[in-house]
Parts: sequence; structure tokens; C-alpha cells
Amino acid sequence: MAAARDQLLDAIRALMAAHSPPLHALVVPSEDAHQSEYVSEQDKRREFISGFTGSAGLALITMKEALLWTDGRYFLQATQQLSNCWKLMRMGEDPPVEAWIADNLEDEAVIGINPWCISVDSAQRYEHAFSKKHQTLFQLSSDLVDEVWKDRPPVEPRPVIVHPVEFAGRSVSEKIKELREKLVHEKASAIIITALDEVAWLYNIRGSDVDYSPVVHSYAIVTLHNAFFYVDKRKVTVEVQKYMAGNGIDIREYETVQSDANLLATGKLKSSVDGENDINDNEVGSLKIWIDSGSCCLALYSKLSPDQVLTLQSPIALPKAVKNPTELDGLRKAHIRDGAAVVQYLAWLDNQENYGASGYFNEIRGAHKKENIKGTKLTEVSVSDKLEGFRSTKEHFRGLSFPTISSVGPNAAVIHYKPEANTCSEMDADKIYLCDSGAQYLDGTTDITRTVHFGKPSEHEKSCYTAVLKGHIALDIAVFPNGTTGHSLDILSRAPLWREGLDYRHGTGHGIGSYLNVHEGPHLISFRPSARNVPLQASMTVTDEPGYYEDGSFGIRLENVLICKEANAKFNFGEKGYLSFEHITWAPYQAKLIDTKLLTPVEIEWVNTYHSDCRNILEPYLNEQEKEWLRKATEPVAVSS
Repeated sequence: MAAARDQLLDAIRALMAAHSPPLHALVVPSEDAHQSEYVSEQDKRREFISGFTGSAGLALITMKEALLWTDGRYFLQATQQLSNCWKLMRMGEDPPVEAWIADNLEDEAVIGINPWCISVDSAQRYEHAFSKKHQTLFQLSSDLVDEVWKDRPPVEPRPVIVHPVEFAGRSVSEKIKELREKLVHEKASAIIITALDEVAWLYNIRGSDVDYSPVVHSYAIVTLHNAFFYVDKRKVTVEVQKYMAGNGIDIREYETVQSDANLLATGKLKSSVDGENDINDNEVGSLKIWIDSGSCCLALYSKLSPDQVLTLQSPIALPKAVKNPTELDGLRKAHIRDGAAVVQYLAWLDNQENYGASGYFNEIRGAHKKENIKGTKLTEVSVSDKLEGFRSTKEHFRGLSFPTISSVGPNAAVIHYKPEANTCSEMDADKIYLCDSGAQYLDGTTDITRTVHFGKPSEHEKSCYTAVLKGHIALDIAVFPNGTTGHSLDILSRAPLWREGLDYRHGTGHGIGSYLNVHEGPHLISFRPSARNVPLQASMTVTDEPGYYEDGSFGIRLENVLICKEANAKFNFGEKGYLSFEHITWAPYQAKLIDTKLLTPVEIEWVNTYHSDCRNILEPYLNEQEKEWLRKATEPVAVSS
């Protein structure tokens, strides 16, 4: 396979040399035309050309080199998956791609890019870096990777589904009305919406065009009087046609968004629903079209005149992130059902003689339990399939929210490890097992991580687990003033690890959708500068997931979903108002991995209260055997003597 990919590089370079003008480099991003984190199979160009399967990264192919940039979640995975023809570039440690190009390629070099797969922000950043050597970012009319991808998966038209108000909490008409008020406030006449989850949220629709994310490949244009939905019409049922018409939304073919953007820019975009233009010819010069430069692609931006573009964060990002009461209620219920599935899974795993044999509670060397035991071997994939089976029995289940990270021992140190059936590891009770998983339910999206050991963990593993737990608790119990960003809170989860000289290479928390993307912005809790951009607000969701990873040995991560809420603080200094968190994820922490000598009385009380609540909340969803297991798993912990 590596040799075949190396031949693909030769084929790409031949196309680059034959191109007019000849290309000195080709940028291959991970993203699709909507700047999505998770993309459909036919959009995985960077994975196809490089062999690297992580969700984040960028490939650069020059006539002599092939380089791949990715972030700290994937450093180890990339070293394992890239062939010798590729060089790994570590984001945050190595120069960014635009700086590398500017420093290493010749004057007036031409760098090719598919303009649909790069955001306006990235394109402008590249162009600024290239200017010092008069290098050019060239918009390709066709993607060169597609030309060498002979067995590229075809597009499958999957139906658009109306998401009922009983789950969405707000009607389309309410959302569009509020959006138009924001257009008026910013003196804009229209907005082009390109992010898939924003289109889905605004129009209360869902789909299955991207695995794990219930979105539809689509765009939206909303003007002061009209609304347009750009989608492959083969996906539109009669029900959806009536629904869109009833809400005054004009359905157009997906590909016409580019020509309609041009019509919009010239004031000639007309709706077939009411047939009226939003502006007259005299107003064209003052027309302002709102785009989010972080999600709008260069191809659409190029159809607009720069002086008529209003570049601001999407006005949909915050309303989508700040959940309404119906969405919050649904998320709480979804996490309870999901927690029950995780408990059923852990109890089942603990009952497998060829793996657990009650090792969840006892410190027994797992190797002894495997002797003379016959039966089906348990693997990272087979057990994660079992977990999916438990989830699939729950009300409103619609699938997983991301590929389950089911990882044993050294594999757990690969932060976003994805086991494959033919290469994954067998379960081993003498090694740590990290399981990061989640599901899509009609009433909410879930994401939970628990780390367990079914044998005898080392003292080092216990101390590391406890440091992660301390960071996990520190964020959970935080109280902070309105206006605080996730950048300020990130240190709370790292401090217990830092005290031991430990750390982790990923953010601490991300927003989570309401039956939408499992990773949702615009807020996050992270050391990255972008975490300074958006303060946390009441009714936002965010994960709490510190970790620690030792390459070649083990990995630990603990993750709950939190809802940001108003805090019941004694005082209100500065009249700012204060915020805190409510955890809505329910599954026990493994007591035998906790070194209670390292916990404060406050932390011990937190664990015991959490476990008591966990038991009371989940028991109604479990059978007697599972209830008994959960009672034992949630017994109070005490300070070790």
C-alpha cells in the first residue's frame, strides 16, 4: 500500500508539471467544501494521498518533498501511518505550512489549491505569507487528487430529514426572523451560510451525508426577504418540499450556489417562492453580504466583490452553541440513556472470563485468568461493537457520534486511535483500556471517556490516573465570572498534571451539538489562542476531558459533558454575574485506579457524590445484575491508610 501511495505522488507531480501554469507545490487540505472536520468518504483526499487517517491535517506536495502537518492528538499516529516518502510536520512545533512554503520554495513559485477546500481566512493568510517572495496561490479548476483517485467513492444521495420542533425547541421561522434582525443590525442585505451544521440547525433538517454527523451537504443563502437551500434535489422528499415551501425557503440544486452567489453580488438573485428581488439596481453598490471567513470557501468568496463583503463570525454560531431549554432537556435525557449503555458495557466486559473475570474490582494479574480458557477472543473492535449494540437499544438512537476509540495499552497513547478489525489488538487485562465513545440520539449528542484496568495497575498508572481525575474535578467545580474564556479555564485541568511534570497535547474541552456535530464551536477550553475568542455563556455545552499519554505504554483520559449555568455565588463582584458547570454524563470512575491519598477531602466528596447520583439516576435503566455491578462500582471511596 505504501508503494502504491508513493506512485500516486509521482502521478500528482506529473500533473503539477503539466499544469498551466506549472505548479511548484500542491496543498491538499483535510476539509471539504464546507470546511468540515469530519468529511464524507469521497472528500477524504488528504487521507487518500498520504495514508494518514486522522481527522485533522494538511498535506503539501512539492516536486521533491511530501510533508504532512497535524496537531498533537495525532503525532504518534502519523509516525505510524506515513511512509518514508512523507515528512511529519508537528503543528505548534514546526513552522506552519505557509511559512514553510515562503521560506523553502523559490521566488514566484505557484502553489495550487482546490478553492472549494480552503477557507477565506486560510487563503488570505497564505497569500500574505507568499507576498514577500511574489509567490502565487493558484485556484485550480479541478482537484488534481481526484484525477489520480481512480476508485473514488461515488456520491450517494441520502434523504434530507425534517428535525421536529419537539427536539429542536425553536421553529425555522423563529430562527430566520432572528437571523434577519442580525442582518439589519450589521447593515447587511444577505448572508451565505456554508457550514453544514449551521444549515442543519437553521432549517431544522438533518441527514446522513457524513458518517457520524447528521448533516446534509448543502448551503443556505438568506436575504432580508428570501431564503434559499442548495442541495442535491435527489435527496429531497415530497415531505421536505412541502416543509421548505411552508417556511418560504426556495430549494435550489447544490451546484448553483456559485452562480447564485454571483447573482447575489449583482443584486439579481430572485426567489421562485415570491419572485421578488431584495434590492433594486440603485442599491447594488451599498450591498453588504455577510460571510464567516473561517467557514466560507475561497471559491464562493471569489464570486463577491471584496468591498461588499462583511466578514464576521457567523451569527448562527452562538445561537446554535447556546442551547435552548428543549435542547438542554434532551441532552440530559440522552446522556442518561447513554450512561446506562456504558455501564451495561463495563459490567458485560467485567463478566467476560476470557478477559475481565471481575477484574474491575480486584487487583489480580490478568494473565493468570487467561490460562486454559477457551472461547472467542475479545479485540478492541469486537468489544466496541458490543458497546454500540448496547447503545442501539436505547430510545432515539441514530448511530455513533464518532468512531469509537477503543484502545488497549500502547494504543491508548495514540490520542485519537481508531482500531481496525484486521490489525487491532486483543484485549489484555494486564493493560490499561481507554474507551472514548459517543452516540447520536434525536434529542442529543453524547461523548464520554472512561479509562479502566482489569488487572493490577502499577503505582505510576494510579498516580497518573489520579492526576487526570484531579484536573477533571477542578474544571467541573470551577466558578468564574461572565466574560471568561476557555483559554483562562484550561489551566485548571492541567495544574494537577503540571505539578507532577506531566501534560497532554490536546485541548481540554469542546462544545457538543444537539443531535449535530460532536465537536462544536465557537467556544472551546484549550491552550490554543483561538480559545480566547469566545467567552463561555450560560446554556453552552462543553466537554471536560484532561488526559495523560505515555508513548508505547498507556494512555488515560476522563471525559464528561458539562452544561454552563449561572452560579449560586455568595457575592457578585463587579456585577458581572458568575458561572459554573453541571455535569450530565453518568458512568463510574474506577476506584482501584484512584490513589485516594492524593485526593483532597473536597475531591473525595465530589467522587462519592457523583457516584451516588450516578447510581440513583441509572438504576431504573438496568437489570438486577447490572444494578448490583453499579452499586459495587459506586461504593464510597475513602482515604487509603
